[in-house]
Amino acid sequence: MTYAFMNGEFMPLDQAKVGVMTHALHYGTSVFEGIRGNWNEEQGKLYVFRLREHCERLLQGCKIMRIAIPYSADDLCAIILELVERCGYQQDIYIRPLAFKGEERIAVLKLQDLSDSLCVLTIPFGAYLDPEGAAQCCTSSWRRMEDTMIPPRTKIGGLYVNSILAKTEATLAGFDEAILLTQDGFVSEGTGENIFTVLDGKLVTPALSSNILSGITRDAVIQIAANELGLETVERGIRRSELYNMDECFLTGTAAHLTPVGSIDNIMIGDGSMGPVTRQMQNLYFDVIRGKVPRYLHWCSPVGATAKAAS
Repeated sequence: MTYAFMNGEFMPLDQAKVGVMTHALHYGTSVFEGIRGNWNEEQGKLYVFRLREHCERLLQGCKIMRIAIPYSADDLCAIILELVERCGYQQDIYIRPLAFKGEERIAVLKLQDLSDSLCVLTIPFGAYLDPEGAAQCCTSSWRRMEDTMIPPRTKIGGLYVNSILAKTEATLAGFDEAILLTQDGFVSEGTGENIFTVLDGKLVTPALSSNILSGITRDAVIQIAANELGLETVERGIRRSELYNMDECFLTGTAAHLTPVGSIDNIMIGDGSMGPVTRQMQNLYFDVIRGKVPRYLHWCSPVGATAKAAS
């Protein structure tokens, strides 16, 4: 059986409900995280990747949105690990903690006047984008939110309408993914991924000032590239036209893992397939998240092999 944690207790997922007047449903007043649990077939063990960092970022978003939940980062880690163990999955999963304004009131109200709720759920989750096939991307006509509009460094629910509009535009035009630009034309990120390029033996990626999500997978890639391949990462503004002449390009994110990009705006990147640096990085990354590399085991929270009985 699949379980959820909602408002202080574990329950079957189908019993975790909200009313149609819930404030977050109408106004996007929520903060969420996407966390991966990665199944290691050889060990028969599930590892949750960078759990604490995700919980800390959730709480940072809650602070911005004035959502007060009675849990520390340690509490959230314990809740998530217990929930995953109760569900007993033996496959890759996706974990979604959602803190939200749960009061049933329809009005544009002060955040501090609304009650707060927390729900955590987990579902089986395979590949979000094809990790082998190089994604065909386009730059979107929709522009990335500015920090002065909605803070983009955390995962605020309402902000993702921006991503959904861009993703819809891209897929209706026959592309796999969209790349959003800032208001002044610099590359920001994909609809749910950070973007990296390879140029002259270095990784080049947009800086935080380009209104990107402060990606946890992004940070892992920067560290793995430096530690394992000796690759420097340059964080700077990137113009759209620069993308076309990069040696390689790939997307990173909890859902997307590390996905190669084959073309942007119908212009081939490299030879249009996964480049050698991207291949090396992807192989290393998949080993790391499945608990196969001792150096990075501190990033991987193991889940008990046997699920607890539901209370």
